[in-house]
Amino acid sequence: MDYAKLVTEKVNASTENIDLCSSREIVELINREDQKVARAVEKELPFIAEAVDSIVERMRQGGRLFYIGAGTSGRIGVLDASECPPTFGTDPSLVQGIIAGGDTALRTAIEGIEDSFESGVEDIRKINIGASDTVVGITASGSAPYVIGGLEAAGKKGALCIAVCNTRPAAVEAYASVVIAPVVGPEVIMGSTRMKAGTAQKMVLNMLSTASMVRLGKVYKNLMVDVMPTNNKLADRTIRIIMEACNINRERAQDALEKAQGRAKAAIVMVQYGYSLEEAHRYLQRNDGFIRKIPMPEEA
Repeated sequence: MDYAKLVTEKVNASTENIDLCSSREIVELINREDQKVARAVEKELPFIAEAVDSIVERMRQGGRLFYIGAGTSGRIGVLDASECPPTFGTDPSLVQGIIAGGDTALRTAIEGIEDSFESGVEDIRKINIGASDTVVGITASGSAPYVIGGLEAAGKKGALCIAVCNTRPAAVEAYASVVIAPVVGPEVIMGSTRMKAGTAQKMVLNMLSTASMVRLGKVYKNLMVDVMPTNNKLADRTIRIIMEACNINRERAQDALEKAQGRAKAAIVMVQYGYSLEEAHRYLQRNDGFIRKIPMPEEA
């Protein structure tokens, strides 16, 4: 692999004198470069949407979503996956992050692990991947052997393979059905892909998980109605979600939440439609969790 040819490894001419800059000048340079990230992601929207459609189709068949990466890319995948249960009320097994080197690598850099093709294969083997699952391989260079090994192993099991990388052409393209490649150009500090490349990856994964959850009925209007109130902030947010969705005061929202046994979505259905808790659960199940699809009592 000739790494010098990768755009992620090139020298950024705009920042070559950053070591002579004041603090204000340094952060201005970084901010100027960061503004390129959203534009690079925008060019990939058709492929991100294609990926979402495929992820949703497979999840409706009982499939899971896995992110696999090494270093920064792996940490970003684990972060996105770990936020899905509290935000969307999903089972922790539905969206999972796999990082080269395991949980230790979340805090400590494990040098060389991304170069192990076999480790990627083994980590995919451990999760018993199936044909209804989706695996998103994340690699800034598009060439990490660990990620390629994981995608190859997943592909052999019939899983949908998606690549997220920051350079094209990329070796990982040969192992993915959908390629999302926001090319953000050389980094502010040569090769520091935790910066623009990492930001682009975070934006893409935000879209993949959030858009998928919206399509699966986890959002009503723009409210996270399946939120799990696991701390004080989320408990307060849950009440405010019910208030906003139903246009009611806090006292009534709290009362509805108690009657719904802590489930915001059921509380909203009970208030909006006048159904009992049992009826709310039944109609939500019949309509795949989509509040907007539930008929009014006179239409039921």
